[in-house]
Amino acid sequence: MKYIKYLLVPILFLFAFSNLNAQSDTGSNMEVIIELSNPSKEINDGIATIKIEGGKAPYQYKWSNQSTSLESKKSTKLIEGMQHSVVVTDAAGNTASKTFTIPTESITETFNSKVQPAVDFLGSILFWDPFANLGVYDPVVYTESKQIPIPNWEATTDNTYHLKKWKVAEGELVKEGDEIAILETSNGDTIPVYASGNGNLKYLVAEGNVIFNPNNTTDVIEQGAHMLALVQYDEPQPLQHPNGDIKTNTIPFIVIWLILGSIFFTFRLGFVNIRGFKHSIDLARGKYDDPDAPGTITHFQAMATAVSATVGLGNIAGVAVAISLGGAGATFWMFMAGFFAMSLKFAECTLGVKYRIIENGRIFGGPMNYLRYGLEKRNLKGLGKFLAALFAVLGVVASFGGGNMLQSNQAFKIVSEQLPFLEGYGFWFGVFFAVLVGVVIIGGINSIARVTGKVVPFMAIVYVLGCLIVIGTHIENIGGAFSAIFNGAFSADALKGGFIGVLIIGLQRAAFSSEAGVGSAAIAHSASKTNNPIADGFTSLVEPFIDTMVVCTMTALVLIFTGMHEVDGGLGGVELTSDAFGSVISWFPAVLAFAVFLFAFSTMVSWSYYGMRSWTYLFGRSKQSELIYKVMFLLFVVLGASASLGAVLSFSDMMILAMSFPNIIGLYIMSPEIHADMVAYWERLKKGELYISSKFKKA
Repeated sequence: MKYIKYLLVPILFLFAFSNLNAQSDTGSNMEVIIELSNPSKEINDGIATIKIEGGKAPYQYKWSNQSTSLESKKSTKLIEGMQHSVVVTDAAGNTASKTFTIPTESITETFNSKVQPAVDFLGSILFWDPFANLGVYDPVVYTESKQIPIPNWEATTDNTYHLKKWKVAEGELVKEGDEIAILETSNGDTIPVYASGNGNLKYLVAEGNVIFNPNNTTDVIEQGAHMLALVQYDEPQPLQHPNGDIKTNTIPFIVIWLILGSIFFTFRLGFVNIRGFKHSIDLARGKYDDPDAPGTITHFQAMATAVSATVGLGNIAGVAVAISLGGAGATFWMFMAGFFAMSLKFAECTLGVKYRIIENGRIFGGPMNYLRYGLEKRNLKGLGKFLAALFAVLGVVASFGGGNMLQSNQAFKIVSEQLPFLEGYGFWFGVFFAVLVGVVIIGGINSIARVTGKVVPFMAIVYVLGCLIVIGTHIENIGGAFSAIFNGAFSADALKGGFIGVLIIGLQRAAFSSEAGVGSAAIAHSASKTNNPIADGFTSLVEPFIDTMVVCTMTALVLIFTGMHEVDGGLGGVELTSDAFGSVISWFPAVLAFAVFLFAFSTMVSWSYYGMRSWTYLFGRSKQSELIYKVMFLLFVVLGASASLGAVLSFSDMMILAMSFPNIIGLYIMSPEIHADMVAYWERLKKGELYISSKFKKA
């Protein structure tokens, strides 16, 4: 018996070795060879191609990259320096798995691969779905049928499609790949149509009829107008990504966090977003501007600075992607989320002014202050200091990334598309951009407020007018557009095919766009000239209204009125909106590019101030500390325009969302204080005790 332990060691070793071999070996005599390619020093363009020796064709390829088809032996747009995998299955059921890493060729590729795990980790927190994990609902997206579209159809097509002949009788059982129909285009081309799954065939168009006519209003607007048939399954089937992974609709924790905060403060403050809207407009107009009040900028300038930070690429690119993924119905939920976000903005901007510090004419305010000193008043000093420091760290990182590099990076891409001679000159574009931004931010909040006070109204008018022209050109689509929005938001089809998906996509876009709950706007409002902190809460009500309920909705309507909401969600967001603009007037994409440039510029200017105040909270309030931050900020402008920094941008953009965690915790704790201040302010307003500018007094 004493020798058994010596025999166990080699036996266990052999067992482990054979098991290890089984994981990476080729079942049967099939050998998988992977050729790796890194075509450039740009990030995320790695290529893996498979060659197979032995086995029995046909083969199926299960890639870890979800966008790569099961039938594709090549996977593209892979992250260099990261581990990927593929499982090959032959016709006999033998499998072989391989893991591989595409070698990096540049510092940016190496850096990108090192940051990506941090992005994945943070994403697992922000986008964690508590309801699915608790078993409250099944996150898998099921469908009872699979629609069959016009092959290779595009939303921008000029062709009219007729169904020339059905080759399979309705109700017949078909298999994936069976030829079921012949189409004919207005150009005289014939196109065969094949079944996209196994099941019973159901006609959506009668033989000889038109399937899609680009000159027909209903066809352009209606969701799925280019579908000609569907395959009915015996039982609901889960939808899959191209690589075979099952699709799920998740309810991200960050969206729940932001939306619940918005709804809570809407009810806690008695629907102040409705009751206080008129007063909000009066404050923005300057009716209650007291020139002798402490502070440095007017209510309107504070509002313009906050709006300039939120009205950006998310209103154009983000909305386009949301609508292409969630359909027209996402517009409704986006609008509703913007409505509730107004109350959350009210809460944070009120406290931003109330807990500000004015020192030698310089103002220091924002969530850092009210988290620290507001919670200290409630004997929560330790928690307050921790939340304030956490917010400040997140604010600094967010200002360099999502508030800076992302803006300059995307602005260069969009402008260079309209001005091709700029291609390859990202560095010099960044230098030019940094000079423009530097001229403004060196002067501090007064300079920033003066610029945003002029730029924001101008850029909003330019963009909204452009949208109205596009909508006006397609005004005959108005009935179909609003029908598509409400049907997509509430219809039975939406409920079957992913109501949760449509709902969350709309809520998510609005929550991310308005930045309500993030706390950034409270920093801008802290510099406002006022004796009544609650007045800036009222002023801020306008911000989500402009950002989400007007600008985001206008973008969505442009896409729906022009039929671009039917385009595959994989297409770039700005490209979708640009195509929608270009469908009306050929040079309109240039107007869009100009608007995007202004959006990016104004966002960077405002976020420089947010980041600087977070920086000075951490490293001291001296002017030297501020100057160090401003120089660093301008260097990041150049870096953002001249380099590809995918994972870095994703990580820093997530920091903006993460700022909402410490901020909303503090807001919940101080909600009784906000409510009491609001009630007292209402009483003073009703009694006429507030200062009114002489310009608004009746003669």
